[in-house]
Amino acid sequence: MPRERVLVIEDEPSMRRVLEDCLTRHGYRVVSANDGEDGLRRAVEEEPDLILLDVMMPKLDGFALCAELRRMGIGVPVLFLSAKAAVDDRVRGLDHGGDDYLSKPFSQSELLARVRALLRRGQASEEVLGRLELGDSEIDFGRRIATR
Repeated sequence: MPRERVLVIEDEPSMRRVLEDCLTRHGYRVVSANDGEDGLRRAVEEEPDLILLDVMMPKLDGFALCAELRRMGIGVPVLFLSAKAAVDDRVRGLDHGGDDYLSKPFSQSELLARVRALLRRGQASEEVLGRLELGDSEIDFGRRIATR
């Protein structure tokens, strides 16, 4: 059963509840925020494994929030969820640092498949960057130790 932490940033209460219920039911730990400013704060404080991010929100829209996370060096995978389904919107989301973009309405099975895929990619990149061996030298990035 998954135990990854997912941050849901969605301003519409009914959609936020549906996302929280779906993810919790499938074993994810869910943290949520109801606007962009709170979402940015929670993303920094909570260090989630994945962010589900609405585009159209008060105070700070999803595109700006994602761009700010990337500017801060926070590389957590971001899945945009939006009613804005035009190609230009999807491209804008990806260009602002998003990893995937899912247009509303969507099926729960597709949402969960995309969540699993993004979490797999995030785990794989952590494993690759965790340790590096070069000849008789080894660098452990997690512990910040180099040995020879």
